[in-house]
Amino acid sequence: QEQLVESGGGLVQPGGSLRLSCLASGFTLDLDYYAIGWFRQAPGKGREGVACMSVGVGKGYSYYVDSVKGRFTASREKGENRVSLKMDNLKSEDTAVYYCAAADAGYGCYEGRISRGEFDRWGQGTQVTVAS
Repeated sequence: QEQLVESGGGLVQPGGSLRLSCLASGFTLDLDYYAIGWFRQAPGKGREGVACMSVGVGKGYSYYVDSVKGRFTASREKGENRVSLKMDNLKSEDTAVYYCAAADAGYGCYEGRISRGEFDRWGQGTQVTVAS
């Protein structure tokens, strides 16, 4: 059974940092075969694409929504079947449940955009709360 499990959420003060982790089981989280996305959903709002990584045919893509550029970094952990989202300089508006997701290679993550509907493997989410 293919599963994604997020961890690393919690309560942090504004300006602080967190690293979210997304561990895959039942499949190998290899960017040659999957695009990886990070999404978040704040109370009362829709699910927003935050970042994604993909290695297409001869070209890789990474995408960050404008509100997190320069503060969030998505990465693949070498030697481990997991990806991470490092979040720095956190703001109160970053408060949300964060989800990782995977899509087949060539889907979901494109230059300059992320397509939520093309991600078909989702984790259960981890809560991030930024408050003083």
